[in-house]
Amino acid sequence: MIKGHGDDSYQYPHIETDFSSNICAHQSHQVLMAHLAACPELISHYPEPEAWSLEELIAQQYGLTPDEVIVTNGATEAIYLIAQAFPLHADVPQPTFCEYEDACNLFPRTDMEHTMLWLCNPNNPTGDVYDQSIIDEMMGKYDLVVLDQSYECYTDRFVMNPQWAARKPNLIQIHSLTKTYAVPGLRLGYITAHASLTEHIRQYLRPWSVSALSVEAGKFLLCNDELRCTPDFNEAQRLRDRLQQIDGIMPQETNTNFMLCQLEEGSAAHLKDYLARQHHMLIRDASNFRGLTARHFRVAAQSPREDDMLVEAIKEYMEIRHDE
Repeated sequence: MIKGHGDDSYQYPHIETDFSSNICAHQSHQVLMAHLAACPELISHYPEPEAWSLEELIAQQYGLTPDEVIVTNGATEAIYLIAQAFPLHADVPQPTFCEYEDACNLFPRTDMEHTMLWLCNPNNPTGDVYDQSIIDEMMGKYDLVVLDQSYECYTDRFVMNPQWAARKPNLIQIHSLTKTYAVPGLRLGYITAHASLTEHIRQYLRPWSVSALSVEAGKFLLCNDELRCTPDFNEAQRLRDRLQQIDGIMPQETNTNFMLCQLEEGSAAHLKDYLARQHHMLIRDASNFRGLTARHFRVAAQSPREDDMLVEAIKEYMEIRHDE
C-alpha cells in the first residue's frame, strides 16, 4: 500500500504535532547528522552490494554469526523479501500492518501445503504484545513463523531476543533500526534467523538496496546506544486515561507508546481532518486496517503538553458534533 499509512503530513499544511506516527517523539538527531556531514565522500561511491559491514556489527552486538543477519532497506523490504522467498499459504491475524498481506498477495502462492504465520509483536495498530507461550505454540503449528519486532523497543513487555530466536529452524525475526533510533527517513531494517533461512532469503536480495549513508548511520547508531528511543510509557498511559474520560471516545488497552481508539459515532477521517485543519495536529485514520471500522483512529503519545492539547482539541470536536 503506497498511500494510507501514518505520517502523511504532506497532505496538510502547517502540521505542528504528529500523533499519527508511532516513532518516538522529539528524538534529537544532531549528533548523527554531524557524523554523516563529516562523511561526504560516501555519496561519491556505490555502497556495498549487500550491507556486510553493518551485518557484522549487528551480529557482534547480538551474539549471532553474520550469516544469521540480513540488513534491508527498512523493515518493509524485509517483509517483501520473505514473502517472495517463501511462497507458502499465509495466515495474517487482523488488524495488523497491511504490508504482510500485500506482500503475500504480490507473489503467487506456489506451495499451499506448507503454512506460514505473520505476527507483528508489538502489534500495530493495537499495541498488543504476544505472550511467549503463544509464539511457541504457533511455531508448533506452522511450518514458518515470521515475527515482526519492529516495535520491540517500544514496549516494556518481554520480546524474543535474536540470539535465542536464531536457534529456531522455522522462525524469522524482522527488526527496525528506523524505529529503534527514530530515523524513518533512512530506511534501515534487518532480518535475523537460522542460517538455513537467511541463506535462502539472500537469493532474492537486490544489489545496493541499502545506501552508503544508511549503512554508515546504522554503524554509528549501534555504537552510540544512548541514541536509542526511550518511549515514555507512563505518559502513554496518562494520555489513554484522559482520552477515556471523553464521552464518545473509547481507547483500547496498550503495551506501547501508541494506542488504538474508536469513536462511538462519526468517522475518524472527519476527526483527522478537523484536527489537522483547525489545530495543526495529525492523527492516524485507522479505518484502512482490515478488521477495523471507519470510526477507528490511532495516536502515539507525545509530550505531556502536546497530549493535553490533543485531548482538549478532541473534546472540542466532540462538543461541536453534539451541538450539530
